[in-house]
Amino acid sequence: MPGPAPFAPLIMGVVNVTPDSFSDGGRWFDADAAIEHALQLVAEGADVLDVGGESTRPGAARVDPDEELRRVIPVIRDLAGRGLRVSVDTMRASTARAAVAAGAEIINDVSAGLADEAMARIAADSGATYVAMHWRGHSDRMDDLAEYDDVARDVRDELARRVDELVAAGVPTERLILDPGLGFSKRAGQNWELLAKLDVLAELGLPILVGASRKRFLGALLPEGAPVEDRDLPTAVVSVLSAQAGAWGVRVHDVAGTRVALDVARAWQSGRRGQHS
Repeated sequence: MPGPAPFAPLIMGVVNVTPDSFSDGGRWFDADAAIEHALQLVAEGADVLDVGGESTRPGAARVDPDEELRRVIPVIRDLAGRGLRVSVDTMRASTARAAVAAGAEIINDVSAGLADEAMARIAADSGATYVAMHWRGHSDRMDDLAEYDDVARDVRDELARRVDELVAAGVPTERLILDPGLGFSKRAGQNWELLAKLDVLAELGLPILVGASRKRFLGALLPEGAPVEDRDLPTAVVSVLSAQAGAWGVRVHDVAGTRVALDVARAWQSGRRGQHS
């Protein structure tokens, strides 16, 4: 999957088919509502639709595997049947396998295969692009695992080990994308340091997906009690800065605002080069 041009990262629109997501839990829990929401994200400029049936918010409990399948497969099948690019957000190999069979092109695994030892084989055999995120533990304990000597280098090195194991399992490097795992076993300052040092992660030579959308460290910049949707503006700024740093993609809830922000940045760059439309 070729990388986009500078200031044109792929926009991955979030489609949560869950009752308990921190950002929009329950709003799109019904399959028809989730599909309608996904189609709206495409109209607003989403390149990929990331469909997930299990919340990974801090403290979240695991979802029964059959329930996860019940939530996501009808949505993925419908969207893929319309010719749209779909990603499945899952840590389970069984869900990933079923999602690819239903038409998903990307497996977005927040555990990079650590949560399910069968995932690497599924990623290798499926032919799907595989997003490997930095992860140290499940949501009910991840906040206790945020100790680093140097967060950027530690995340890079831990992801490098995951890449080695995935490649050894048969996943081609050209089908691998890395995610620094913002908010997962990271404190606010560590998230900002990771973003400021994306070049350290880029040393691994693989595309990078940035998923900062509506996360707690962005909320800390806002007045106390501000609604979660108020985090969309700082998310859009982070998306532009991530694009400037060479990110392959950004995963966001507010596709429309992100698309406008990236268009402004691209127009600015065109003006700097003396290119006028």
